[in-house]
Amino acid sequence: MNIHEYQAKQILKSFGVAVQEGIVAETAAQAYDAALKLKDQFGSDYVVVKAQIHAGGRGKGSIIGKEQRGVAVAKNADKAKEIAENILGGTLVTIQTGPKGKLVSKVLVAQDVYYPGDNPTKEFYMSVMLDRSQSKNIIVYSTEGGMDIEHVAENTPHLIHKELIDPKVGLQGFQARKIAFNLGLEGVANKEMVKFVTALYKAYDSSDAGMFEINPVLKTSDDKIIAVDGKVNIDDSALYRHPDYEAMRDDSEEDPTEVEAKKFDLNYVKLDGNVGCMVNGAGLAMATMDIIKLSGGDPANFLDVGGAANATTVEAGFRIILKDPNVKAILINIFGGIVRCDRVAQGVVDAYKAIGNIHVPIIVRLQGTNADAGKKLIDDSGLKVYSAIVLKEAAELVQQAVEGKI
Repeated sequence: MNIHEYQAKQILKSFGVAVQEGIVAETAAQAYDAALKLKDQFGSDYVVVKAQIHAGGRGKGSIIGKEQRGVAVAKNADKAKEIAENILGGTLVTIQTGPKGKLVSKVLVAQDVYYPGDNPTKEFYMSVMLDRSQSKNIIVYSTEGGMDIEHVAENTPHLIHKELIDPKVGLQGFQARKIAFNLGLEGVANKEMVKFVTALYKAYDSSDAGMFEINPVLKTSDDKIIAVDGKVNIDDSALYRHPDYEAMRDDSEEDPTEVEAKKFDLNYVKLDGNVGCMVNGAGLAMATMDIIKLSGGDPANFLDVGGAANATTVEAGFRIILKDPNVKAILINIFGGIVRCDRVAQGVVDAYKAIGNIHVPIIVRLQGTNADAGKKLIDDSGLKVYSAIVLKEAAELVQQAVEGKI
């Protein structure tokens, strides 16, 4: 589950990570008031107005139809109000949103942390995630933080450092000190970075996060280390342990069909292909997508109905898949281990009749417990549903469907 920057900072702050303070606004008037409050608190007229969407690249992205970036500096409250008026309700297009962009319904009005001083500020990059290849957590960091970190990774990879962390023992003190040293920090800034890294790792580990990305991490002119931005992904499977994080979910930022699928406990991810697929089990779903590709089609989705497929879940899956206008055929691939194939087949028939007006061919491949009985149910239904027992038959039927032969 992705969350907004302001929510990420709430989590970070709860674990002692120093962050750039800010106030969320949903109207231009609220942005004006927020700027005045930040002036009273920190003494600077300057604030930063940041669009809140689930995508990176906001600083380089722009609002459609307006000369307005997704992140902009305001020199006073009046300017903050003007920038918020340009951003709120607009569609922000960044390198991560695609050409359609995302609607902006909130902005974060944040304090000025780049205030001048004799000691220059410095931006760093830092993220914490799981390195699956080594079954360890990893901190990735660089002296070159900011909006061009992708170019740094591509063109100067030697500036990207990595620190592996054994989850059984956690982040060790010498590792935090090593990171601060590699970032070229000395004195107060070095000690502050050690504290920052230690708190950041604790936040990542304790919140069951999939990733914490802070870009930039800023060394201020008075040698404080703070998170200026925050991108956080929480493991969906761990949300039952964090109801307060679950409450942060913003359904408007997610694909509507994926939101609907969650209501039926379906694991669904929309793709760009032309063959919908419904499978029980993630591994079988991946294999099914391969079969679709080898048959000349492209998978339109990943949909795992789990081990308890029944008429209700099958019907919900049908309705979700059929909302995609690009779908030319649907392949249902079920292995009857826990679930009986005849029950799935009956669910397919019942769902087909309940939905009605299905204009794309449906291929059902059943294997396992009561597969023969399930095939007979499909064959005798009189519906535009084609059954198969082995994957080769299913693949051939998919190819015919894509070519418009059935």
